[in-house]
Amino acid sequence: MAESPSALNLIVPEFSAAMTGNQTFRLSDHKGKTVVLYFYPKDNTPGCTTEAMQFRDLHSQFIEANTEIFGISRDSIRSHEGFKSKLEMPFDLISDPDETLCNMFNVMKMKSMYGKQVRGVERSTFVIDGTGKLVKEWRGVKVPGHVDEVLEYVKALA
Repeated sequence: MAESPSALNLIVPEFSAAMTGNQTFRLSDHKGKTVVLYFYPKDNTPGCTTEAMQFRDLHSQFIEANTEIFGISRDSIRSHEGFKSKLEMPFDLISDPDETLCNMFNVMKMKSMYGKQVRGVERSTFVIDGTGKLVKEWRGVKVPGHVDEVLEYVKALA
């Protein structure tokens, strides 16, 4: 398994993963562009739907800032395809059922759900610059205002 790029300004190790559109995401395919990876707990849940719609609604502004967006969760490609289609997302979703990327970016946390401790994805966003360096991370994200903050950050990079 690759080293965690948890310290800012470290080069993110090359990785590949299955994503929607019957494609494979490879970090190296995006050299020269800023990449936003946002990790979220589950397709079709209220917070995750709101976050996805906000990335969708601002997508053209991210593109203008030379930035590509990818959502990542442990859901299957089939689930992702339905979620993407339902919300008419113009970006792809990466499936991480074995938690390889979740562990690489250290987003798996113990959470309290209905009074029980469960292991789940901590909503987090990472910005990787065009040279492959991790330049910004947000952990324990609250959805309101977050996507606007990410957009302002990548605009400043561009």
